[in-house]
Amino acid sequence: MVRAYTQSHVYHHPWDRVTAASFRKFTDPASPSTLTHVVDVHTLSRRVDPARASLHVSRSITVRSPQLPFLLRRVVGADSLLCHCVESTVVDPSARSMEVVTTNSSLRSLIEVEERSYFHPDPSSPDDRTLFRQETRIRCKPLSALAAVAEKVEQRCAERFLQNSAKGREVIERICNYIEKEGSAAAAAAAAAATL
Repeated sequence: MVRAYTQSHVYHHPWDRVTAASFRKFTDPASPSTLTHVVDVHTLSRRVDPARASLHVSRSITVRSPQLPFLLRRVVGADSLLCHCVESTVVDPSARSMEVVTTNSSLRSLIEVEERSYFHPDPSSPDDRTLFRQETRIRCKPLSALAAVAEKVEQRCAERFLQNSAKGREVIERICNYIEKEGSAAAAAAAAAATL
């Protein structure tokens, strides 16, 4: 069985600010208290495609799974598992688009998760708002005897992904506000320096 869902959100910030905030969401000092499921993040590669001037970034992300159902806890001997994921991001500044694809690289014999996120300026207000769409697919690979457990795991994962997505949007909103304040402070400092 596959569980799939789509979420949308409108950020009341320009596209460049939202995409910058997305890259900073794991390094923001306040994030660990919000993104409690994230254990570790490392940048694996970063390059610019000279033909399109697009930025390509890959990061490894280690997350803690939601609490496992009782039967699975007995089998694995733990309340939750660590899952390693790869996040691949492509930012195309000329098209003003960013696509983020995250897939699990561990536990694939048990579960496959793919999350695709898209960021584009809102056509009705391209300089002030950014549209965000996230598509998530979760598929357990159960043994037939564990089909009921697999369904519970899928359901629990889907619920947790929805909760964590909301937390991620909250962090991006907070960082957008930081970036906006940083820009305002820099502009004020430049204006003050110009009057000297």
